[in-house]
Parts: sequence; C-alpha cells; structure tokens
Amino acid sequence: MVSKTHSPFNSPIWPVRKFDGEWRLTVDYRALNEVTPPLSAAVPDMLELQYELESKAAKWYTTIDIANAFFSIPLAAECRPQFSFTWRGVQYTGNRLPQGWKHSPTICHGLIQAALEKGEAPEHLQYIDDIIVWGNTAMEEFEKGEEIIQILLKAGFAIKKSKVKGPAREIHFLGVKWHDGRRQIPTEVINKITAMCPPTNKKETQAFLGAIGFWRMHIPEYSQIVSPLYLVTHKKNDFHWGPEQQQAFAQIKQEIAHAVALDPVRTGPDVKNVLYSVAGNNSPSWSLWQKVPGETRGQPLGFWSQSYRGSEANYTPTEKEILAAYEGVQAASEVRSRIGNPNHPGILEIITNWPEGENFGLTDEEEQEQVTCAEEAPPYNQLPAEETRYALFTDGSCHIVGMNRKWKAAVWSPTRQVAEATEGEGGSSQLAELKAVQLALDIAEREKWPKLYLYTDSWMVANALWGWLEKWKKANWQRKGKPIWAVDEWKDIATRVKKLPVKVRHVDAHVPKSRANEEH
Repeated sequence: MVSKTHSPFNSPIWPVRKFDGEWRLTVDYRALNEVTPPLSAAVPDMLELQYELESKAAKWYTTIDIANAFFSIPLAAECRPQFSFTWRGVQYTGNRLPQGWKHSPTICHGLIQAALEKGEAPEHLQYIDDIIVWGNTAMEEFEKGEEIIQILLKAGFAIKKSKVKGPAREIHFLGVKWHDGRRQIPTEVINKITAMCPPTNKKETQAFLGAIGFWRMHIPEYSQIVSPLYLVTHKKNDFHWGPEQQQAFAQIKQEIAHAVALDPVRTGPDVKNVLYSVAGNNSPSWSLWQKVPGETRGQPLGFWSQSYRGSEANYTPTEKEILAAYEGVQAASEVRSRIGNPNHPGILEIITNWPEGENFGLTDEEEQEQVTCAEEAPPYNQLPAEETRYALFTDGSCHIVGMNRKWKAAVWSPTRQVAEATEGEGGSSQLAELKAVQLALDIAEREKWPKLYLYTDSWMVANALWGWLEKWKKANWQRKGKPIWAVDEWKDIATRVKKLPVKVRHVDAHVPKSRANEEH
C-alpha cells in the first residue's frame, strides 16, 4: 500500500476518529487538489441516479459495495511522488489510488464502469464503487448480482460478502431507503436528526441544515419552515438563537420524523397528474401528485419550495401566485421529461414567454414552411463502420444544490468510449442540452472531422437543427417580437452547423450504453 520515498512533494496527515471510536490516518491533499488540472469525465449525478432507479419500480434489489475500491487501483510509478507524506520523520508515498485526491472518485468510477461494460453486465446503476441491480423475483436478483460479482472479481476488484446486500424487498442505496421504487428517509437518519441538540453557533446551524437539506423533497413548505434558521447563518448577522429559531428547529425535526415516502412516476391513461402551488409569506411552494381511480388522495412525487429572491418578496399576492405556478410547472416539466413525455407548448409561454416543449419554436403556420437545416441521421447501428468515429451522443441535466440550480452537459463517443462534460450554474436542463450540442461541435472542430452525426434525447434540439434554426434566422432571431430563448447559444450553433455538415437523430432518454449501439 505504501513505500518509503524521497520526494519534493509532501502533504500533511491528520488523525480522524471513526464511528467505532478507533482512529484512521488520513492525508490532507487539499493543496495538491488546488493545482491538479481538471478532468473532463465525471461521476454521475446522484439525483439523476435516484430518478433512474425510481423509474424501475422494482420488487427486489441487490446492492454491491466493492471493498477498498480505491486501493485496488495501482498508481503509475511516475505519479507516486506527488502523493508523499511524512510519518515519524520518514517520508512515504502511496502505491494505490489515494483517498482524498480530487480525481480518485472519477478514475475509480470510470475503471469499474469499463470493467462492467467489458463483461456485458446485466442492467444496473453505479455510483463510484456502489452498484445496484433490480428485478421482479429474488432468483432473478440473485443471478444478476452473482454475474456482476464475477465480472468484478475477474477485473481484479475485491468483494466482501458483508458488502453485498440482498436480494431484498427493501434496501439502502446512495443513502436512501428503497421499497417498490419508493424513496424513503432511512430510520437511522431520522433517529440521528431527531436526536440532535439545538445549535450553539453558526457552524453547528449550517451542519444541521446540511443534514436535513438532502431530504427537502420529502418536506412540504421546507423553505418556509427553516427560514428562521438561515437567518442566524448570515455573515452580517450575529448568532442569536431565539424562540423563532427553536420553534423552526423543533418543527423541522417533527417533519423529518413523519416524512412521507415519494412514489415513482406512473404512466398510463388512467393516471391523473395534480400540481398544487402556494404563495407563502416567505417562500412559494409546490408539490406534484398522481392519482388513479380508487385513490382518494393520490401519491406524492415530491415537494418543492424556495425563498423569495431579490424583488420577489415585494410582488403582489397575484404575482406571487403566478411565480409559484411557474415554478410548479417547471418541476412538472422536469418530471415529465424523465419519462419521455415533455410538456406541450404554451403553459410557460403564457407565464413568461419562455418557450419549452417539442414545438416551442414555430407557430402552426410556420411549421408548414420549415426549411431543413440538418438532415436526419440514420440509427447508430446502421452507420458504416468507418463513419461511427464521427458519431456523438449528447445529454443535458439540471439539479438543485442548496438554493441554486446547476446544469451539466455531457457528450459520449461510443467508438472511443470517452465522455466529455461541462457544467455551470443558473441554467435549466434545456440549456444544458444546448451546451451539450456546443460541446459536441467543439469536439468535431477540434478533431477536424469532415462531418458530425449527432444523437440527442431532446426533441427541442432535434427539431431546431432539422429546420427551426433557418426560420429563426430569417425572423432576426425573434418570435412574436421578442428574442427567442437562449438566442446566443442558438446563434452560435447555427453559425457552426453551416460550416460543418451535421446529421441529427432523436433517441430515447436514459438508454444504457450497453444497449445504445444496438438500438440507435
């Protein structure tokens, strides 16, 4: 694991007490992390993985946690000196992928993913060294789990029997309890939160908010409840724990203790989707529910809320109700897009004239006058072998971190088995789809490709490249007298596709890579 060395690099070491009372020696690589160049690849977004698992609505689960996964991966000899540390006057360095280095999770995830794909593992989800499989029977689950374990063992990873859970009807994955596709707060998490004492300073308050914030989708009017707690964490405010904070502290612990499970999204002609929105005094809130015949109340998909930002607090009651409705429709749009059923155009346009949906760009009359800009690409598996090198799959996503939206755009090359990604703040999943197209064009231009086959799961992107771009350009990038949404990104894309022949095809969302080559 470690060997003696003489290196100009040296990182400090720190003892960390474990839950069982013993001590663990850790190396503080923060200074090294600051000067380490970024990697384009990244581990999956945890929230996206939760949505993906939720959609399976499985009856049985099995989880596999690879033992000491980082330490199963050897470091190249020329890279070892930079990970050096000193213990009792002697300098050592690690021979294996170290914990605490910022790229260790990404490298570990990528190597495990490659091993599973090479071994043609059954359908699964992976987050670094945590893997889950699902099925409708215990035997099906057992066989899937055993197949994945054998693939990992063959690739050189170690598996402890104690790290394999299931087959079981109820299981923990990514810190969440799963049962029939329903997300629940684990009992041990509830017990830990409800046992917490009132904070005595800002740092303890922030730690408490961090512990409960992950579960905010389970709590109606979360932002309204915890707003007094956020007040005492502001830099400009002195810490003062008063009756208002104590009441909020007690109430949110009660809400956590009685939080409801969130159901998977159901589809079908009998499913009724219900959106509730409320403009509260301190924050708008909204929730999504689904009902089928025979259910009186329905099943919750999630609860959302946020504090009013800037001048929003000064809105009239009617404007606040419109804001709450808008945010609710946004949440509904993201849920619908996860099941491949985007909103019909018009709802958000009425509220903000921000278009969304598969036909947002043209009126019915304009639809009849489209001028094709890009041809439709053939299915990926029908491309000539020599052409597949010019094919890229794009995807975009958006999730909420704290009170902020963060988007991520990714591009996947099936032939090179390489992914590139970029991310930013303040955008939506629709913006991320455009950023992914720009990233794909960056790659094609950088590699000096003669053409690009673009495979996207966004109808918006596909329709725009097939014809809307030409129409928007003729209309001076306006619609109904106003600039189209994301006008700068669309202009950039339009300019670049004029220089590079691009063929586009719409593909289904969230198709596993192992099936991408077969179906698309």
